[in-house]
Amino acid sequence: MILVDSNVLLDVFTRDPKWYSWSLKALSDASSTNRLVINPIIYSEVSIGFNSVQDLDLVLNEIGLLNEPLSTEVSFLAGKAFLRYRQNGGNKTSPLPDFFIGAHASHANYKLLTRDRHRFLNYFPKLQIIRPNT
Repeated sequence: MILVDSNVLLDVFTRDPKWYSWSLKALSDASSTNRLVINPIIYSEVSIGFNSVQDLDLVLNEIGLLNEPLSTEVSFLAGKAFLRYRQNGGNKTSPLPDFFIGAHASHANYKLLTRDRHRFLNYFPKLQIIRPNT
């Protein structure tokens, strides 16, 4: 299974001039051999470009994305990542979405398809990340 980060989906949905080609190919490659998953955090982040739940669900179903709920174990792991972030001098006052995304992929032992690897690697070092070579 591969958890698809919102930045990859947004690249495709918005036809981002820099990342569209890479993200579309990565998404296609990933779906050819794996089941693709998102979670409610990712769903929320990509929903901004859609007028209704039905419109978004239709597109996600066409891509073949499964929307998994977040478990208490994932939320707990995200909280621990946030604690390390704060101990390292981070100034945000609540857990960042990336902590829930990284915790979800890490807990489920999924690969993560993303362009934003640094925070994930810092707080989830064992996470397998599919990313651009740049």
